Amino acid sequence: MTHSISASQKQKGFTGTQVLLMMLAAVVITAGVSFLVIRTYIFPQPFSPVTLNDKETQKLDKKLQQLGWQSDSGVRRQAGSANDLTPEPYRESDANRQVTLSEKEVNSIIARSPDFAQRVAIDFSDNLASAKILIPIPRDFPIMAGEILRVNAGLDIHLDKNRRPVVALVGVSLMGVPIPNAWLGNMKNVNLVSEFGDRGFWNTFADGVDDIQIHDGELYIKLRK
Repeated sequence: MTHSISASQKQKGFTGTQVLLMMLAAVVITAGVSFLVIRTYIFPQPFSPVTLNDKETQKLDKKLQQLGWQSDSGVRRQAGSANDLTPEPYRESDANRQVTLSEKEVNSIIARSPDFAQRVAIDFSDNLASAKILIPIPRDFPIMAGEILRVNAGLDIHLDKNRRPVVALVGVSLMGVPIPNAWLGNMKNVNLVSEFGDRGFWNTFADGVDDIQIHDGELYIKLRK
């Protein structure tokens, strides 16, 4: 009887080989997770700049011209046109005040700047514009000198009941860790337009926007007359 119980207890336990394999598996998993965290948050790789094909570029340049922004590629195309400086009467239309930019188009605009091409990426979801930013740490900084810091931020953008733009900071995270509101000057969920709308950029921005909407992968803007 005693022999039978002893044999049963041995069958329920793990053998030395099984314990060793589980320890090795735990070490491998821990190392893999650590490597992923380090590569993603502590030493992130530069972003891949978004590029457009010729047809997409021409479509984007036309939208930018509606906003008064003449891109280099648009200038080159017009320079080769015989009608570049043909006189024509000035016209305004509601269609020219409405611009819809896709997430891809916005990121391609960012990619045109050498300073931001591999450091900033924008995402659009319902009423939310999110940004991933890679910030280089100065080499004379006492901590992580010369490394890259990953910052995530979100802005809530919509119209209020009075049809005035609302731009509010949803939050900021540093290397995946959310920053406390107190460290952000208690600016989370504060409408920047109403907070600073009596002067400067935000007032001008609000006065010039008739409608603004952000949906999944898309930004829509309608300018006032």
